[in-house]
Amino acid sequence: MHQSVASWRMRWWQSIWGALLVAVLAGCSTQAPSSKTEVMSEVAPAPPAPAPMASVTADARMAAPRAAKAESTLGTQWGEGRESVTKVVQASRLTPDTPRAVGQLRYSDEESIRRVLGKYAERQLNVLLADGDVELAIGAGEGSPVYRVYATRGAKDYHVAGRKGDRYELIYINRSNRYYEVVATVDGLDVLSGKPGSIESDGYLLRPGERLVIDGFRKNDREVAAFRFSGKDRAYANNTPAGDARNVGVIGTALFEVRLNERDPDLPRRRAPEVELRDPRAFPADGDRYAPPPVPSPRYSR
Repeated sequence: MHQSVASWRMRWWQSIWGALLVAVLAGCSTQAPSSKTEVMSEVAPAPPAPAPMASVTADARMAAPRAAKAESTLGTQWGEGRESVTKVVQASRLTPDTPRAVGQLRYSDEESIRRVLGKYAERQLNVLLADGDVELAIGAGEGSPVYRVYATRGAKDYHVAGRKGDRYELIYINRSNRYYEVVATVDGLDVLSGKPGSIESDGYLLRPGERLVIDGFRKNDREVAAFRFSGKDRAYANNTPAGDARNVGVIGTALFEVRLNERDPDLPRRRAPEVELRDPRAFPADGDRYAPPPVPSPRYSR
């Protein structure tokens, strides 16, 4: 009898524990989905997947096209002599080591420029420098219209479309009441000395309201060798020891604000270098201010 009661009690506790275990398992199975749902509702929705890189890049180009550069198919040759009288003016740069503005134009044939710039190409008549103080245009001479300057909106990728044999000139117009010194280069060569361009070189004086025309490499203080578009093999920079073929096809400008050191800038003209060379000089290199004529280059000899 005692054993029967004990066995019954054992079976009864086993039944109770079994029921409790089932209830606990049932409770766990019903609570898990509920907890997951609550957690998911507290987390912000996942952001959409980013667009492919190609699409992002294309959209960026549509908004602001990158500066395109057309490789030049042209150069500037040493053209015919043109009368251009100059004189010395004493002036001081307000910031000797820092130009007020630096500008650059590339030039090539029109087809090459349009192919690179594509549908973004816009045409204009000039380029503004020094916050609009100075305008730069590329003239064709003899009253002909100026060359069109191609660019893309929002980018300083200025290109001038030229043709072999055509003459051109650099036209600077000062729209301010400031005095500027213009240091100009063509194909990397200083237009005054024919040496590699440097912002430390002397330049032309541009008075307030004045129109300055630079139409060639200066041979002396009365004559220049006209700028003419040519094939790259005939470019002056490819036919003088100071030239570098890598710089052919670019026109550069550096502007310095200056202060005149004298009341009357009209000084007596210097003698032409050809006359000075007849006399012996203790410092001969100091007198070579102007560009020497081109010499045949071994790079293009046949």
